[in-house]
Amino acid sequence: MSSPYRAIFAAPGTKGFAAAGLVGRLPLSMLGIGVVTMISQLTGRYGLAGAVSATLALSAAVLGPQVSRLVDRHGQRRVLRPATAVALAAVAGLLVSAQQRWPEWTLFVFAAGAGCVPSVGSMVRARWAALFHGSPRDLHTAYSAESVIDEVVFIIGPILSIGLSTSWFPEAGPLLAACFLAIGVVWLTAQRATEPEPHPRTDQSAGSALGSRGLQVLVAVFAATGALFGSIDVVTVAFAEDQGHKAASSLVLAVYALGSGIAGAVFGLLHLRGDAARRWVLGVCAMAVSMIPLQLVGNLPFLAVALFVAGLAIAPTMVTTMALVEQHVPRAKLTEGMTWTSTGLAVGVALGSSAAGWVVDAAGARAGYAVSGAAGLLAAVGAFLGYRRLRPAPERVGVRAHGGDGKDEQHLAEQRHQEA
Repeated sequence: MSSPYRAIFAAPGTKGFAAAGLVGRLPLSMLGIGVVTMISQLTGRYGLAGAVSATLALSAAVLGPQVSRLVDRHGQRRVLRPATAVALAAVAGLLVSAQQRWPEWTLFVFAAGAGCVPSVGSMVRARWAALFHGSPRDLHTAYSAESVIDEVVFIIGPILSIGLSTSWFPEAGPLLAACFLAIGVVWLTAQRATEPEPHPRTDQSAGSALGSRGLQVLVAVFAATGALFGSIDVVTVAFAEDQGHKAASSLVLAVYALGSGIAGAVFGLLHLRGDAARRWVLGVCAMAVSMIPLQLVGNLPFLAVALFVAGLAIAPTMVTTMALVEQHVPRAKLTEGMTWTSTGLAVGVALGSSAAGWVVDAAGARAGYAVSGAAGLLAAVGAFLGYRRLRPAPERVGVRAHGGDGKDEQHLAEQRHQEA
């Protein structure tokens, strides 16, 4: 491991909560695609599969920030365990209703209940932020490490979920995802030493983190980005089935995540200066441009190469996003702010997977990648339009120019949020 990564993991407790976060995040890449695979296996209807997956994502978009807001106020342990218990009960109901062929509306009811699954990635990033508060370089490396872990999750998760659901029994993928969620949350919340201090409700912490104009831009663009991700998942499974190799879709999606993971690992070694907002806009545009080759895909090897190249823009953009969230959201609302970006993704995934499912049913798998292209274009337009809201305030530029340290910058950022 390169020295910047070795340095951050030398801090006490970091290896433990990072490992727990990896396990607890596996459902992020397993549950949605597992539901799509399960329902398409049982019914042959990608439209229904995408709609149920969309319901799950939309419910998470509504409930996730509320769970994280409670975490900011009361602590991770007190909130995550009961929220996870509710989510697990809903997932169990979803699997039973699918296996027993209960009425279709029951699938949507249980999918909605499963939306209270906590954002484990936000919980882990909040621990890094508390640990390296005032050390921007270490925090950049930590966020990059988390991005790599995210991609490891997206490499392993679809392989497990799709592979088990297609080779064992349809419900196997979502079932294993629920097991990983339970293990990860219990393991993470057992580590009290690194848990961030809660911030009880005050006049300054009242209201939602979404009141930040900068965060509004990030969430809106991430909704379009999520549509890109969600459509690619659904269409790739359908395209692989058209090619006679449905199980291979998990490997193709793993290659997509591999490209992002490699880019994230390299990005973490860099200590970039300058306008983070500009880097973020460039990253979003790169993701949009990378959707063009998908419109020309004709076979699985070509698709794998195209997705690997597309993945190179993802992790650096995500790392920069977390840095921007920290700039634009007060520390007392940081977990909620990070979860709002996940919420934007979840909304987008819901819309993208649903739209892609209907396009696949109506016009075939290959046509579904047009949804990914449209989502990428929408994200790029949103990033350009919102750039001004994300630019650093003049006082932060002045501090940077005069060699101020991370603590001074963070203090000014928090002061600016309080005044706003």
